[in-house]
Amino acid sequence: MSQLTFNLMPERKTWTVSELTARIRDLLARNFTDILVQGEISNCKLAQSGHFYFTLKDEKAQVRCVFFKNQQRGMKFRPEDGLKVTVRGSVSVYEARGEYQIYVETIEPLGLGALQLAFEQLKKRLEAEGLFDPARKKPLPLLPQRIGLITSPTGAAVRDVVRILRRRFPNVHLTLYPVRVQGEGAAAEIVEALRYFNRKRLADVVILARGGGSIEDLWAFNEESVARAVSASLIPIICGVGHETDFTIADFAADVRASTPSAAAELVVQTRREFDKHIAELRETLAQQLRYRLSVLSRRVHELSARRGFRRPLDLLRQQRQRADEMTSRLTHGLRARLQQARKRYTAAHLRIASFDFRAKIGRLHIRLERVAAELGVRADRMLRGKRERLDRLRLQLEERSPLRVLERGYAIATDAAGNVLRSTEQVALGDAVSIQLHRGRLITEVKKKE
Repeated sequence: MSQLTFNLMPERKTWTVSELTARIRDLLARNFTDILVQGEISNCKLAQSGHFYFTLKDEKAQVRCVFFKNQQRGMKFRPEDGLKVTVRGSVSVYEARGEYQIYVETIEPLGLGALQLAFEQLKKRLEAEGLFDPARKKPLPLLPQRIGLITSPTGAAVRDVVRILRRRFPNVHLTLYPVRVQGEGAAAEIVEALRYFNRKRLADVVILARGGGSIEDLWAFNEESVARAVSASLIPIICGVGHETDFTIADFAADVRASTPSAAAELVVQTRREFDKHIAELRETLAQQLRYRLSVLSRRVHELSARRGFRRPLDLLRQQRQRADEMTSRLTHGLRARLQQARKRYTAAHLRIASFDFRAKIGRLHIRLERVAAELGVRADRMLRGKRERLDRLRLQLEERSPLRVLERGYAIATDAAGNVLRSTEQVALGDAVSIQLHRGRLITEVKKKE
């Protein structure tokens, strides 16, 4: 007997594209969470939703990155092409295109710090607009009678400025506009204070003051809105913010830059004094403690968000956000195309209407209407005469063929009781009533005899 050999091959699993992509996404999300990647930004684009899309590359490779708007809170600088950065985030797959990408949570520039980079970017942009042009600077009044002061009412700056002004210039009228000089909403309060003094015309010169601190503490004076408000002021502005080595965007936009708040006050009265740094040091220490605490809590939040139970909803949300951006972009292009097409049609119709002479057209139509009406009247008269002539001929024929003409010649029409015309004696019997129609009148008779 021959021996039969069977080769049993294991059955291989067949994946769908969605299953394969989801499996790869889970592997990436599980193994590449909270990672740091360093590279150079290129192809940076800002979507209408506020999300940044860019490519992070080095000499040999590149990877796509997405930086959602809600992750950009507190970020002062703007990502741009050519910027070398370190991004922190997680790797996943955008399933609609089957591409892996980094979902960025934070961006830190290499070399300069984030705030310093934002400072340089804004300074460069405003300088190009001419906001810092010396020709725009207004001279300080020689003997100001009214001085405006914009600063925190509880800081050392206000005390120093008031002390110096009282000692050196006791008759001056000082108006204090209290504002926050750091933190959320500080920039908006400073802008409103500048507008208030310009609107009310309460001062001959305004001192914008704040004690020293880190770049984070002084950031309210680096906001673009503050710089534009300082530059647009009709009243001369002296900016005395921070220490001698501290420079802010407001310093460049102001008419005069003072090294300290005390120096700002001394500039008004033509003297110089030092500014007390104690409050600024305490604020710096407090700011450092707050930053440390926030860093610890942020690390804890990242650790919790990296767990598997939180990853899938976050991935789905990211997918939908990115898909929404794509749909928004497509809709925008479609609407623009429709609008351009409608404008072309409107222009063409406008040109046709403009070239069309309605008065001449109406005149021609009126002449044509009169001609047609005249022709129609002639045709109607001709047709009516023809109809009348035919009616007369038919009337004559009817009268000639009418039975009444026969009756005029002495003939009569006999009918039985039912009204049937009698043509034979067989239609009636003896004694039946017969009606005889004469030319004038009718006779009712009875049959006595038939022949």
